Amino acid sequence: MLVRKVDAFLQEWKARAHKPLIVKGARQVGKTESISLFARTNYAHVVTINFALQPQYKRIFENGYEVDNIKKNISLINPEFQFVDGETLFFFDELQECPNCATSLKSFHIDGRYDVICSDSLMGIYYQQIESNSVGYKEDYEMHSMDFEEFLWARGYQAERIEDLFNHMVEQRPFSDLEMEVMMGMMRDYLITGGMPEVVNQFVVNGNFSGTLNMQKQLLLDYEEDITKYASGFDQARILGVYRHISTFLSKENKRFQISKIAHGARNREYIGAVEWLHNAGIVNVCYCLENLELPLKGNYIPNQYKLYFRDSGLLIASLDDEAQEDLRQNRNFGTYKGALYENIVGDMLYKQGYPLFYYRNEPGTIEMDFFVRDYESLIPVEVKSNDGATASLNRLTGAKNERHGDIHYGIKFCNRNIGFNGYFYTFPYFLVFLLQRWLRLQHQ
Repeated sequence: MLVRKVDAFLQEWKARAHKPLIVKGARQVGKTESISLFARTNYAHVVTINFALQPQYKRIFENGYEVDNIKKNISLINPEFQFVDGETLFFFDELQECPNCATSLKSFHIDGRYDVICSDSLMGIYYQQIESNSVGYKEDYEMHSMDFEEFLWARGYQAERIEDLFNHMVEQRPFSDLEMEVMMGMMRDYLITGGMPEVVNQFVVNGNFSGTLNMQKQLLLDYEEDITKYASGFDQARILGVYRHISTFLSKENKRFQISKIAHGARNREYIGAVEWLHNAGIVNVCYCLENLELPLKGNYIPNQYKLYFRDSGLLIASLDDEAQEDLRQNRNFGTYKGALYENIVGDMLYKQGYPLFYYRNEPGTIEMDFFVRDYESLIPVEVKSNDGATASLNRLTGAKNERHGDIHYGIKFCNRNIGFNGYFYTFPYFLVFLLQRWLRLQHQ
């Protein structure tokens, strides 16, 4: 079994006074498996209902939302379910298929005899409706595909190894050649597999990439099926148009997504809903262009200038043509595709730490920066290099001549290079991105 961070959260949720829980996340990130394992090992009785596979259960709320009425209707459909006070968990899966279920969460919370967990694969699409039905009576948890730390756990690395990686960051202590070689190899494996649990498990069990590409391509088709099923009217065509062109624009020099290039006469305002749909469905990360290099970040961006990244690097690679696939898997040529592979995975690793994504490009094109994060007092440019090339923009933003950007005090570069600091920006190898937020917090303790 793959160990996931949600496992510890679920244990903590159960141990405290808690409300019904809604676990949000994209298709196939492992929600159902993690919740089911938690349910089996922590409750004597589990009432599992999947509204997509068992549509007959949508009628259990016809007599109202009181818990006893719901139990009665469930028992009519399946008399084998048992409801023991304090020992029973209700697991409502695919909640988007039955938004009325969200209304019952208030009753379950007030009743207090049973624990409740809900999940679904497209929560973001229906969340406004669900939120209005259960505001104040539920708790949310967003689950992603596996991050790099979870991938390392799957490969057998223990907490001590993670702490050692972090201590290298804190102490600015370079890695040995062996450490660099092994951990960069792990990072490249993660880049190809991504974090979808089924794909990672296949890779770990086989010890190679056999079969993983077919699984990833099927996931891409499954996402298209979701768009066809859940998006309505003309929006469906727009969403598919955006979805099918993500890798196309990432292959360009500036990687900015341009709506006008995917359909004749298309305008950004007509496609805002399509981009939001893909983001809310957990399929893409949206990285907006900052208007000014200053704090705060929110509200300081240009809504119609953005890059789109796959929320899982394995799915980006699966969307490439066959020649690129062979180049990556056979030749390990990760510097191809104009650096987009590393940008995509760094963006995903930042997002999984809770960072919204922003980039910057000035009008003359003399300054381009891949990402920005912040600490308590600083705006921090984050550069991603597919190798260890020039850092002209980072030097302009952080060097001795940086006089125009008072909120920028230092920068960070992620690349295929050991740890270092030149007085203006820190250099870290890619495999430390997942520890960035923890490292930044420590700097101000």
